[in-house]
Parts: sequence; C-alpha cells; structure tokens
Amino acid sequence: MRSTFRVPLAEPRPDFEEFRRVLLGEKEAERVHFAELFADQEIVGCILKDFLGEEPVPSPVEDFGAYWRQQIGFWFRMGYDYIRVAGGLDIPQAKGKAADDTAVLSRGKRGWIDEGTGAITSWEDFQRYPWPNVEDIDFSAYEFVSRNLPTGMKMMVCPSSGVFEISSEYLLGFEGMSILLHEDPELVEAVFNRVGEIILGFYRNVVTLDGVAGFFQGDDLGFKTSTFLSPGHLRKLVLPWHKRYAALAHEHGRMYWLHCCGNLTGIIEDLIEDVRIDALHSFQDEIMPVAEFKARHGDRVAALGGVDVDKLCRMNEQELREHVRGILAKCMPWRYALGTGNSVANYVPVTNYLAMLDEGIRWVP
Repeated sequence: MRSTFRVPLAEPRPDFEEFRRVLLGEKEAERVHFAELFADQEIVGCILKDFLGEEPVPSPVEDFGAYWRQQIGFWFRMGYDYIRVAGGLDIPQAKGKAADDTAVLSRGKRGWIDEGTGAITSWEDFQRYPWPNVEDIDFSAYEFVSRNLPTGMKMMVCPSSGVFEISSEYLLGFEGMSILLHEDPELVEAVFNRVGEIILGFYRNVVTLDGVAGFFQGDDLGFKTSTFLSPGHLRKLVLPWHKRYAALAHEHGRMYWLHCCGNLTGIIEDLIEDVRIDALHSFQDEIMPVAEFKARHGDRVAALGGVDVDKLCRMNEQELREHVRGILAKCMPWRYALGTGNSVANYVPVTNYLAMLDEGIRWVP
C-alpha cells in the first residue's frame, strides 16, 4: 500500500489520568484524546504490516505473548491512552449465520447471530443450559496486559457482549424473547438476571488488577428510531445491571463507559442520572450527531467517538478531514474524545482512519 502517512502520526504520550479528568469535566483538554471500541484485526494487521513493518500475529493461539505485545503496541503507537481488552467469557450454544465478507480487507466470511429461537425456550432449557461460572472465565489476557502496559497507559475491560445482547440474541433469540415476554416473563427475567450475575462476577474479579482504569461495556439496546424493548422493560431487565457495574467501577475509583447503538432517547436520562455512566459511545448521524448529543448532554456525560462510519467509509480524504474538523470545533475541549461512531471495521479505508487521527493530532486549543 502506497501512502504518505507515517505511523505513529505523532510521538505517543499516553496519559490516562489526564484523559480521565477531561472526560469527567475536571479540566480542559490540552490535546485531542482518542477513543475506540475496537479495530478489526484486518485493520490492525494492515497497519502493522504496511505502515509499521511488522508481521502481524493473527491470534493469541499462535503466540499468546507476541500477540498481546503487538496489540498493546498498536494502541500505543496509534496514540490511545488505553487499550480495550475484551473476551474470556464463553457463551455456549449461540446460533449463528455466515455470508461472504466483501470488504477490501476481507476475512472470508462475516458472521451474524440467528435472532429467531435461541438455546433457551423453557424452564427445562434454563435448568439444562451449561451456564459458565466465574472459574470458567479466562483472565489470562487481562493479567498479561496488566503486566506489560507502557507508562501512562491503562486498559478498559469488558468480558463479552452485554446483558441484553447475550440474553436476547445468544440465549433466547429475539423472536423467542418477544414471545416469552408475553407468555412467561419470569423466565425472561431469570435469563437476564443469570447473565447479569455472570458479568458482575467477571468485573468483581478483574477490577483490582493493576492498570484497569474502568469498564467499557458494550450492549446495543436500540435501532434507528427506538430501543428494541420498551423503556419500561429495559428499566426492569437491563439497566439495573449496568447500574451495578457502574457502581462497582466507581467504588474502586474506575470509570464506566457504555457502548450502545441505537436511538436511546427514551432511556438517556436513565443512563446519565440513574446508571451514572461516565461516557457514551456509538453515534450515528441519522439518529443524533455527536455534536448534537454534546450540546444536549455534554455538561453531564462525556461523548466518545462520533465520526459516522458511513461517512468514514464514503468520504474522500479532504471531505473527511473537513468533517472531523467540524466535529472537533463543536465538541472540544470538554468531555470529548475523537474516534469512529462505532468501530474501525474492516471495510473502513485505512487511509481515512489515519486521516481522522491525523486531524486530532493537528487540533490546537
């Protein structure tokens, strides 16, 4: 790949403590901090090979230590103050579908969760399901990263998908859950509570590790025009668990960030005032541009990312740079970090991703 970009775009100088204070509104940002949920391994591998001159280690199975050192190095050299480490919690019997991946940096197949009927359709299924215990969770990646973080850098952690996603997609199936909410709501509640307890057990074990700065939990609760379930159902089944995770983080002096796709108008006050999230991630311009969210709620909660992924993919470099400068002009210097509206998917042009970061580095107060 021929490019005028050089990586790192600037000298990395992670300082998560300063970043934390910016997000909490305790100080103005002196520079643009970056935030991302994740970058697909195809993107990471491309940048490692074509810009950093490293041969990518494709997975921790191949070489655990080399893989995680390379992941830490990627987040460090791209200018982040943290690395997000996720996984270790296996949810058995999730049903999936696959289709050809047509991205330029293709992985061959792209998978989806089957949203029909899940593994649990009755109390008998609930009792037979092989529920994982905390002892079954693999903490080795968190422990390794904890011991190998560069000075000033921290990690944000998450065991897997969220309470709603695991319960509705993996276990009940969205259609199955919808029917059971009418026919057997107690079973639905039991599934959500069991999943919530498992995730809470993960956080109780990982929160005291050196280098853990907080929890960056993903849980998509909505779509373009609404939440998937009514605000009332979410307040009963889902939000109390996020409130417990946030409270645990805050008890230990850590942060609680939530990645949540969809139109959250019906529950945004719950997330800010009751759950008490410190930052919200995932923005689509069709729902609410990040600058609009910042104008409405930025005095109480931080906004992470917000460069709409569709624009990140379709705009040419100059158009994108102007778009990013417009976001920075409206969102800096309080309670904001620059990044994509969702994630650096493998269909995002690598040079556009680098241009987005470059505009952050160029910003001056």
